[in-house]
This record gives sequence, C-alpha cells and structure tokens, in this order.
Amino acid sequence: MIPIIETKRLILRPYRQDDAERVEELAGDAKVAETTAAIPHPYPKGLASSWIGRHEEKARTLGSYTFAVALKSTDELLGTMTLRIDQDDRKAELGYWFGVMHWGNGYCTEAAGQLVKYAFNQFNLNKIWAGVMTKNTPSIRILQKLGFHHEGTFKEDMLKDGVYEDVAYYGLLKSEYGR
Repeated sequence: MIPIIETKRLILRPYRQDDAERVEELAGDAKVAETTAAIPHPYPKGLASSWIGRHEEKARTLGSYTFAVALKSTDELLGTMTLRIDQDDRKAELGYWFGVMHWGNGYCTEAAGQLVKYAFNQFNLNKIWAGVMTKNTPSIRILQKLGFHHEGTFKEDMLKDGVYEDVAYYGLLKSEYGR
C-alpha cells in the first residue's frame, strides 16, 4: 500500500517493525520533538512500534502515507516523510522530521522534493501544503527551496509543551510546480 520512492541518495519506503528502536532513538532527541506537533519528549519506549503498526491501515483508510527515509547505500534510517491526502479537495499536507545528526545534509530537501513530485503525479493533486512553527527556520528554508509560498501565519495556533506556538502555512500549487 505504501510505495517505494527513490532519489539519488535515498529511499522512501514503508516502515518495518525492526525500525522501531531507531525511531525511538532519533525521535527521542529533544531538538526533534521541539518543532514537531506530535512527537513527545521524552519519547516513550514502545511508542514507535505501535506507531509503525498503524501505517498501513492509515494509508488504506485515511490516505495518510508515512515513509521511512533511509540512505540507499546502507538502509540507515534518517527520518520520516508523511503525506496526508485529501482527495475531496485534491490537496495534501506534507510533514517530516529527521534525526538531528542528519540535519544540514540536504536529505530532507531531497526526499521532500521527490515526494512532492510523486504526489502531484500519482494523486492528481492541485495543492500540497505544510504547516511549520515559525521558530523552525531550517524547515521554512526547505519549503522555500522546493517552491512553496508563504500563505499566512496563525498566531498561537498550536499548543506544544504548554506553550502556544505561531504556525506559518506554506503551499505549492500544481500550476506553480516546476517553474
């Protein structure tokens, strides 16, 4: 149900249960949790296994595709890409996180770029959007590199660890893609 997508250096593939320990290690870093909506800190033991166990059903029933992003050469897990499809409005939400030690290597931009291309082609989407905490400037730069445009900022839109965070929303229309 969840396809395999390749880039020059990476493979986006379904998660496997044997990835759970590495997910807990990568997602367990406070810096990862700090700028993501759904990753808790500390990251509970066993959470990754149950999270992975729900991916196929969520893809089948909700159109929510969660990919493990790994190095093609070694299958080392680097992070996650998620695409949540809304077929009624022909749009999708893009989400992602990567382990801190993999930041700054262009992996996220490479993986997201290929997933955006796949999503526009495979699902006949009109738009792909992403919400990002305004304090997460590296993620904002990734979206901008991919051609996403700032569509607005919602003040105190998300409650994260007892603090309201401003969230900037970025979008990319199919008609603008690749220009």
